[in-house]
Amino acid sequence: MNYDDLLEIGKAFMVLFAVIDILGSIPVIIKIKKKSGDIHPLKASLVALGIMLGFLFIGESLLGFFGVDTKAFAVVGSFIIFALGVEMIFGVQLFRDEDESSKKIVSIVPIAFPIIAGAGTMTTIVSLQAEYEVYNIAIAIILNILLVFFVLKLTKRIEKFLGKGGIAILQKVFGIILLAIAIKLFADNVTDLF
Repeated sequence: MNYDDLLEIGKAFMVLFAVIDILGSIPVIIKIKKKSGDIHPLKASLVALGIMLGFLFIGESLLGFFGVDTKAFAVVGSFIIFALGVEMIFGVQLFRDEDESSKKIVSIVPIAFPIIAGAGTMTTIVSLQAEYEVYNIAIAIILNILLVFFVLKLTKRIEKFLGKGGIAILQKVFGIILLAIAIKLFADNVTDLF
């Protein structure tokens, strides 16, 4: 593994980290945990990993089946990432909340999907393929899932440590990062479509 690979892994990791926003999701996870009882961190992490790696390896073929180019998907992805950033910075709700009524599968729905591996994450994974090597993105996904597992395991301690203010600041910072990523992703891919 050379320096360029490490750089790609680092960049892909940071993009996915910002999109998944597991630290910003702590208040939502705690709310779900209070309503539904226990969350199984390992189960949620493994299901999310499976969804993300599956989309990494067959997402492009799936798009091809529907006649959609990766560059076009990256441009659309930039709009979704931009919208996620706007939500995080301004506290507005652009995406509808998922139903939290199913207590038996709470580790899978809504924790693994859509909180961890949601539409924004899957869009980002396909969008990243326009810029980075697939194996580097896979490593970045695995590293993010390891972090997700530890955050899920230590949710109460992290919330206590950061406090509401700390979590709010993290959301704003990662929101700004997402906006910058969205603009770069749009600029890098939109010219290739015309």
